[in-house]
Amino acid sequence: MTSALRSPARASARELPDPESSSKETPILRLLALLELIARKDAPFTLQNLVQDTQWPKPSLHRMLAQLEASGLLQRDVKGRHYSTGQRLTRLAENVLLNSTTRAARHRVLRLLVDQAGESCNLTSFSAGEVLYLDRVETVAPLRFYLHSGSRVPAHCSATGKLFLSQMTPSQRQKLWDAGPLEKFTDRTLVDVERLDKEITKVRSQGFAIDDEEFLPGLLCIGVLVPSLDPKDNKTNMGIALQAPKVRFGLERAMQCLPLLQNAAQALSRINQSASNDEDELL
Repeated sequence: MTSALRSPARASARELPDPESSSKETPILRLLALLELIARKDAPFTLQNLVQDTQWPKPSLHRMLAQLEASGLLQRDVKGRHYSTGQRLTRLAENVLLNSTTRAARHRVLRLLVDQAGESCNLTSFSAGEVLYLDRVETVAPLRFYLHSGSRVPAHCSATGKLFLSQMTPSQRQKLWDAGPLEKFTDRTLVDVERLDKEITKVRSQGFAIDDEEFLPGLLCIGVLVPSLDPKDNKTNMGIALQAPKVRFGLERAMQCLPLLQNAAQALSRINQSASNDEDELL
């Protein structure tokens, strides 16, 4: 689903329909336009924030937020002032990614990467503080770790998870750390926040991440992010990674496969861009 709101900060009056207008814009389309704006926010927001962003009348926005909250698409904090995305909206976004019409094209990219590298490959996104597997292609090698589409793994000890965390501000990550102690899955899992923040800073600088037996003993994974479609905002919610038993896929071999991984990420970005252009033509 392509957003008609090109700026992540503030939408102009030209980009958003007037909720009080008598044009052909239906109430449903106006709610969708508002959801597109909300989906770009990376922190809880207030009614007044949306008034400033949209320049819409406050009573109209209040009514629309009440409808979205009642449907489970939005939720409010315990004090009732700040809104954030609800579980229903999160699940909707996940299902769109899992069942996208471009899934077959993306799957072919993953299949080619597995053929080239000889190891299993994951396509992932960041959802509700975890890494969600959107797609996966397994190697034909008899020794492998099996995970399926729809699987979830912790962000702090996975390759693409650390990449997603590297796009967040320190205060945003701190909210995740404050939610509870990080689980230690192996002796190599980073659960000390200071050490983990240093690792995430390193990941952001180098542009790739390694999971060296941090989630499962004997498993090594290397991942990169799929480049964003928006030239004004380089954040992305799609990553790709190679994953294999360390007995045959050590750090040296993983680094040899990094160019293949980066090429696959660029190919996925082009597929996403093509799908976005096709959707824009339909609007």
